[in-house]
Amino acid sequence: MITVSQQVLRSIAGLFIGTGLSLSMVACGNQSKTNSSGAGAKKDVEITLVGYAVPKAAHDVIIKKFVAKWQQEHNQKVTFKQTYGGSGSQTRAVIDGLPADVVHLALGGDVNKLAQASLVAKDWDKKLPNNAIVARSVAAIITRSGNPKKIKSFADLARPDVKWVTANPKTSGGARWNFLALWNSAIKAGGNEAKATEFVTAAFKNVVVQPKDAREATDAFAKQGQGDALLNYENEILFAKERGQSLDYVVPDVNVSIDTPVAIVDKNVDKHGNREVVEAFVNYMFTPESQAEFVKLGYRPAATVADPRFPKVKTLSNIAEYGGWSDFQKKFFDDRGVYDKIEAGKK
Repeated sequence: MITVSQQVLRSIAGLFIGTGLSLSMVACGNQSKTNSSGAGAKKDVEITLVGYAVPKAAHDVIIKKFVAKWQQEHNQKVTFKQTYGGSGSQTRAVIDGLPADVVHLALGGDVNKLAQASLVAKDWDKKLPNNAIVARSVAAIITRSGNPKKIKSFADLARPDVKWVTANPKTSGGARWNFLALWNSAIKAGGNEAKATEFVTAAFKNVVVQPKDAREATDAFAKQGQGDALLNYENEILFAKERGQSLDYVVPDVNVSIDTPVAIVDKNVDKHGNREVVEAFVNYMFTPESQAEFVKLGYRPAATVADPRFPKVKTLSNIAEYGGWSDFQKKFFDDRGVYDKIEAGKK
């Protein structure tokens, strides 16, 4: 267990999503369409970045550095529009016409939906470094101060004396990662699918509330005092700690790599004629300089390497072991899938 002093637990809800989940447009840089910075200057370029809310703080710094670098090297001004929200809602917005050039989403399954809508290349994960995974985290369990229930692993969430909080996996991408973490822990303990179903059903019987998204789940735990524990991303806890908040939490040593992908929305990029700059920016996100900004936000390095700043995870699995997000989504979260059966088994 990782134990630190408790300070103002309720404020974690405000930090959880950083700038909030409402759909908003934020401009970075001068929005003028003409560049008068001297001889040889090129026409200004605008990029629209659509993301899930958590990494915005890193994006802001990375964008500022990229804009300065591109101006110096190419004598061309680049401006950004940014919009943030829940990964699922952002995905739907892009499908419905939000003109994203770049997306940074919470899970590959959301990018796959864009590919199914012919907005993103089918092989989007092969077109960028590190299989397009730009930031990683792992699942963590936040406990009450002092961890009075002595929670040490995902298995403890199935104990009858432990009540916990997670968002609903049918509506929340983060909650799908939580579900995978539980399922994976049962499989890695030597269980088959029947045993994993039995374990996850028992654990979900202890869920006291399942809000529609991660922020509401955090509110239920931190503001409303529901549950003995909350499943969350490790990076959220570390980010809260950097902002002066301290929480007691556990990083189980059998865990999953929470991989957040970035992708180029080819259909929109071709329409906007800004591919050269978009590709340069997305590749810049994988440079050591940019990766350092994600680490400051509590993410683990995108490449799977040991880092003394993060607790070691003994057994780290990934979604590829379960067929990738397309297969996992269909099997577990589509109508009449495994999750629906688990919910029915709770009654």
